[in-house]
Amino acid sequence: MSSLESRQSTEPEEPKQTLNERSVQEPSSAEQSVSAQPASQQSAPGLSLPEPSLAVRTGDAPVDDPLVQSDPWDALRAHTSARIAIGRVGGSLPSAEVLRFGLAHARARDAVHHPLDSADLATRLRAAGFRVAQVRSQAPDRQTYLLRPDLGRRLDEADREALLAAPPAPELAFVVADGLSTFAVERHALPLLEALRERFTTDWAATPVVMVDQGRVAVGDDIGEALQARLVVVLVGERPGLTSPDSLGIYFTYQPRTGRMDSERNCISNVRPEGLPVHAAADKLSHMLRQSLTLQLSGVGLKDESEPAPALEADAAADPATLERP
Repeated sequence: MSSLESRQSTEPEEPKQTLNERSVQEPSSAEQSVSAQPASQQSAPGLSLPEPSLAVRTGDAPVDDPLVQSDPWDALRAHTSARIAIGRVGGSLPSAEVLRFGLAHARARDAVHHPLDSADLATRLRAAGFRVAQVRSQAPDRQTYLLRPDLGRRLDEADREALLAAPPAPELAFVVADGLSTFAVERHALPLLEALRERFTTDWAATPVVMVDQGRVAVGDDIGEALQARLVVVLVGERPGLTSPDSLGIYFTYQPRTGRMDSERNCISNVRPEGLPVHAAADKLSHMLRQSLTLQLSGVGLKDESEPAPALEADAAADPATLERP
């Protein structure tokens, strides 16, 4: 036997690979070049984006997770509560983001369906020195209120008669309606009224604050007309968003009467600590109420010429890179 034949017989044979096995173990050069780049860079050729880290945010603290591919915009999340740069795990969302979304959605649903504790709020308003009345709309329950928006805009007839017999409003009438977020009304209505009382001069002892169960914005027209108010101001829970389940809206109408159009009102929205703070909303509302009474109008003809609140000016002047996420 020759020496060549001897070496061939003693050396073990390498196991043969199938075509599928070779394709898995030996990716093509095209596949290697694509997989070496993050998905955000693959979809936008020519853009120069920073290399993302392997950290995913959970609240304010990043958590290292080798399975999660974060987004190059991750640092921008410190400046907004919007759902940006949420990262990915393959073609799916990270579990932390899915859970966070579910929690936000549950809070928004709770804001709509949670019953307003009218008795407790009325007690707190009276303890603060406000003249309080409690009425209801023509929507008998929450389910009807959600399915029939028109009924939430009209005052119950028996309550209308009661308001017609009550002492008229000296100048302003306030309406506190649960709207689509009872959390907003429970948390912000009283602080806003107290802040406005410090800024706006009127006969507060005689100014009515009317609480409405299952009420929408236009119910203020019926109430203001019955109380003969020059201006009606409606504080109502706004439709909740996924980052704002407790946003309060303020609507005011000059010479309220049934049938007023939305173009005849003014609105100040997103009143909450993470949006427009109560003190800033009270400043803006006080200024616009004076304008409305002086010009004898509201709606599209009345422009907001109030100065920004000091806190808002400070925020605008701050370096965006130093702002903290709410």
